Amino acid sequence: MARLNRIQMSALPVPVLDRRQAVPALIERPQDYLVVAGLAGTAQELTAMTADAASVFGLGGAMGAAPMMGLGLALARPDRRVLVVTGDGELLMGLGALAAIAVQNPPNLKIVCVDNGHYGETGNQDSHTGLGVALDMIARGAGIPVVCRIDTAADIPEGRRLLAEPGLAFILLRVTEGPPAKIKRNLQPHVARDRFRAALAG
Repeated sequence: MARLNRIQMSALPVPVLDRRQAVPALIERPQDYLVVAGLAGTAQELTAMTADAASVFGLGGAMGAAPMMGLGLALARPDRRVLVVTGDGELLMGLGALAAIAVQNPPNLKIVCVDNGHYGETGNQDSHTGLGVALDMIARGAGIPVVCRIDTAADIPEGRRLLAEPGLAFILLRVTEGPPAKIKRNLQPHVARDRFRAALAG
């Protein structure tokens, strides 16, 4: 069997950011948004940052669903700012979501992809991004109007600026492989649903 093509990977800087510091540094105030957080690491980090706030809907067992849930939420509530925080493995499962989001172009939606190059949920295998796939280039090709890649701490202020401005944007936060923030999440679906519904109504 032929080896996977690593030509693209050679052009990308090696990640240096620790996700446990980089995610809070980029997303300073998640409570300012309605947040849909993807599986495992991203949900744990956003939960840890907000003390399990009602406005953060952390997924469990719904791999690949966060971007399209965020799109639906942004379209249904154009008066609210919506933030999707997902991982590279999760986003790779539904790349067509980027095209659908770009076509709809909701100005109140931001997407942050925390890319550690691994499928952390299924055994920490190399993901396609660990083998050279560049999700920021895919987002740009799909038609997302504003795309930003964060490789170092010096890039984080630009990402924060984009989060604060109106308009659809995709931010690729490249981090080293390693554990997310440790926190015990409430994984009762009805509790998460009812709390988020209350935050949405409020």
